[in-house]
Amino acid sequence: MPWPLYVTENGAAYPDLWTGGAVVEDPERVAYLEAHVEAALRAREEGVDLRGYFVWSLMDNFEWAFGYTRRFGLYYVDFPTQRRIPKRSALWYREKVRAFP
Repeated sequence: MPWPLYVTENGAAYPDLWTGGAVVEDPERVAYLEAHVEAALRAREEGVDLRGYFVWSLMDNFEWAFGYTRRFGLYYVDFPTQRRIPKRSALWYREKVRAFP
């Protein structure tokens, strides 16, 4: 019997920039997540007991390898004010998980 699997921290670091709008555009992260979620769904269709997929990370934070120069989160954090702004990837992921089989 195969072991159940969980993808617990999948994401990509990019130098996201907030230009003052309501959403931070991050097309590279959307493409990255779309490819990985689709691969996870194909694996399930092929019999892999994949029980969860979790994006790293919800919000931008300090990363040991990159400091504050790269961002991982689905929500942009304006560090001086601590304001959280959704990224396009957050909106994409929200819609994807709503329709998740």
